[in-house]
Amino acid sequence: MTVTILPTGITPADVLAVARGTAKVVLDPATVEAMSTSRSIVDGIEAAGRPVYGVSTGFGALANTFVAPERRAELQHALIRSHAAGVGAPMPREVVRAMMLLRVRSLALGHSGVRPLVAEALVDLLNHEITPWVPEHGSLGASGDLAPLAHCALVLLGEGWVLGPAGERMDAAEALSRVGLKPIALAAKEGLALINGTDGMLGMLLLAIHDARHLFTMADVTAALAIEAMLGSERPFLPELHAIRPHPGQAASAANIHRLLQDSRVMDSHRDDLAHAVQDAYSMRCAPQVAGAARDTLDFATTVAARELLSVVDNPVVLPDGRVESTGNFHGAPLGFAADYLAIAAAEVGAIAERRVDRLLDVARNRELPAFLSPDAGVNSGLMIAQYTAAGIVAENRRLAAPASVDSLPTSGMQEDHVSMGWAAAKKLRTVLDNLTSLLAVELLAAVRGLQLRAPLAPSPAGRAAVEALAPVAGEPGPDVFLAPVMEAARAVLAGPDLRAAIERKVGPLA
Repeated sequence: MTVTILPTGITPADVLAVARGTAKVVLDPATVEAMSTSRSIVDGIEAAGRPVYGVSTGFGALANTFVAPERRAELQHALIRSHAAGVGAPMPREVVRAMMLLRVRSLALGHSGVRPLVAEALVDLLNHEITPWVPEHGSLGASGDLAPLAHCALVLLGEGWVLGPAGERMDAAEALSRVGLKPIALAAKEGLALINGTDGMLGMLLLAIHDARHLFTMADVTAALAIEAMLGSERPFLPELHAIRPHPGQAASAANIHRLLQDSRVMDSHRDDLAHAVQDAYSMRCAPQVAGAARDTLDFATTVAARELLSVVDNPVVLPDGRVESTGNFHGAPLGFAADYLAIAAAEVGAIAERRVDRLLDVARNRELPAFLSPDAGVNSGLMIAQYTAAGIVAENRRLAAPASVDSLPTSGMQEDHVSMGWAAAKKLRTVLDNLTSLLAVELLAAVRGLQLRAPLAPSPAGRAAVEALAPVAGEPGPDVFLAPVMEAARAVLAGPDLRAAIERKVGPLA
């Protein structure tokens, strides 16, 4: 696959194809022309000797410091070196690749005043799979992701570090030489254009949105399986009950759960039982209200990310009429708010799943299943400690759900006196979603064990697919086994596409 960078931007699918796949990147001729036109305006400013921020002045608190023409290229190189000041573990390769592609996208919009060769140099890094070493700490999300982007830009100069094949730190100059690439020299405005933007936080948000969409559907799957195993009722998920509260995410989640519970001998076994509970617990009955609200939150975050993909976030920006104007478009508040909001939603999807796991294991509430889903409880502990693990993860997600975007700290001599913390918001969102994957995997494992213990009653088609997917690694109910590998396998099944595909072949597409 090839991703072509147009002067109108790129799509979320393009970002995923480059960040996680092997797609190559090319610049459309119209993109090269747009950048050349923008650069000619900067060259004209240089020739006229006008003072313009970032072209003939210093940066941040040094914005009023005039820089002589003969030192302006030096200024741009010094900017990159000084701003590549991050610390900590390297960011994942997929995040850095997304960030670089989005920086190319930003330059391609033709408002940054850079020569096409600058964008081409970033494209060369992507196509040769050279990934800069970007430390996790350094960005405040205002003036964009300055430090992370500077670590990327430094590699273009033949300096700094890159990720080696096994994730080790390598010298950038050596990595460029190995693939036949040469460092570039920056001209006026170009260093600033390489680092002033929201590309890191946007890249992480786009990756998180993709992951959350899969996880929220799988949350409906694990909820339905748990409800089936606990002899819950399907009636709270009838479409007419959700039509009278028209939140679209809720309706979609309820429709999924209702469909997943059909054609089940387990459900048939208690449908007309007068002793059956009139109302199920909230963690069962209100599953679509929680997961559905998360879906609506995801739609909001998707809208914000789509707008940002169309945005010019550099500073200053070069306008077609020749003006170069300072702007605040690099401020990451829209992305920080969206990431924080989505983290809250994802944390709650995991929290309600853990409550269903606890109910499944509790002999007083699981409707005649054995304690901790062990046929020989006492000598054996079953899934007791799997629920401990889930509870610990829920607690961590609650801490991570505290918003980062309200925690502004002033910097740069009070010139940058309000920052977004959007990088931190997006980074912790990815951790919340990783944790949610583990939580749903525990629910999947517990629900499958519960359905196995309902034999000889046949579960729903979805239940059968889940049992078939997990039985090779989880086995049948019996004596305790080393549980960590089983939980890891359940996580892989939950995160991957195969289980959902198997279920959809039996019940039709899920929302």
